[in-house]
Amino acid sequence: MTEAVIVSVARSPIGRAHKGSLKDMRADDLVVQMIRAALDQVPELDPQTIEDIMIGCAQPAGEQGYNIGRMASLQLGLDGVPGTTVHRYCSSSLQTTRMALHAIRAGEGDVFVSAGVETVSRFGAGKSDGMPDTKNPAYADAMARTQALAADPEAVWSDPRDRGEHPDIYIQMGDTAENVAQLRGVSRQAQDEWAVRSQNSAEAAGARGFWQKDITPVTLPDGSVVSTDDGPRAGVTLDGISGLQPVFRPHGTVTAANCCPLNDGAAALVVMSDVRAKELGITPLARVVSTGVSAISPEIMGLGPVDAVRRALDNARMSISDIDILELNEAFAAQALPSIDDIGIDPERVNVNGGAIALGHPFGMTGARMATTAIHALQERDEQFAIETMCVAGGQGMALLLERMS
Repeated sequence: MTEAVIVSVARSPIGRAHKGSLKDMRADDLVVQMIRAALDQVPELDPQTIEDIMIGCAQPAGEQGYNIGRMASLQLGLDGVPGTTVHRYCSSSLQTTRMALHAIRAGEGDVFVSAGVETVSRFGAGKSDGMPDTKNPAYADAMARTQALAADPEAVWSDPRDRGEHPDIYIQMGDTAENVAQLRGVSRQAQDEWAVRSQNSAEAAGARGFWQKDITPVTLPDGSVVSTDDGPRAGVTLDGISGLQPVFRPHGTVTAANCCPLNDGAAALVVMSDVRAKELGITPLARVVSTGVSAISPEIMGLGPVDAVRRALDNARMSISDIDILELNEAFAAQALPSIDDIGIDPERVNVNGGAIALGHPFGMTGARMATTAIHALQERDEQFAIETMCVAGGQGMALLLERMS
């Protein structure tokens, strides 16, 4: 069977939305820099032979609209290379890698770009008012139920489908985290402890030069260069964050310190068949072994990674004991902790260089960024298998299993 291999990776620094280092970068300009950087790493490849440029984006509107995948191919001077934009919220650029895997195994092409971008800072650029209310009134009762649950400190989430009711598809992510915390008994202290671990691990990785290898610098419109993430904070302690107030529910446990911030960033992978890589004399970085996708109630979407990881492992005929590293997107510590428990992996193998609580989560970028970080972590630790996984807005989960090859 023809295999899909990743031959190059590039991910930008991650900026804080609205006030950070990338706030003045358009999404198309940002992702084009990352695609170009990834292509520059494989000079043996003629970019005109790319089958498709696929870019994940969770909010493909405004400056991120107009099919940013095709815009990127044109900005790169690849007029003859098609491009598409893929939207699966937080897993958008994991989905593009999954699509490349499927196309290669189906024999429908040998070379693909899988990329992702999100510039939250620019969502409203050029607009003077907010977005219209487009919510389907069929979910009005579900939204009212969420509001009632949020207002009652004694209420514990239960599955609305057991009562024949619609789940709240429009629920904000912070409410889903609070639901999971209540349902699974995840304490505020446990969430804060995980947040401190994430920050401290990211800080330690920076001290030993890991992020210098992981990050591809970005040139801003004014010619200055950004080469570090905005997010990781030095010297974070449990005492330092324990006094923060909840941000989503007055009686809740989710704070600004134990969830991911809003961010800007882009990443790109060049994915090709192992046959084409061999023909070109390119040594792959990693093999895409398998993927998995799952669905769960939107109201507890944070547990989505559990079944997605199981499906990816089943598709590879492997078990969690075979996995050296798990990159789990820390949308919230409240969902990361029970997901890790249910997946059944040693927490010391999870987010070994910190996660999204420290680094950030530019929605469309995250899938490609996590693959990049997982590959570099396997190299640094001289290990073989990694899984990246995330919960997905709307009640889904995705996972991708990688095998290091160089």
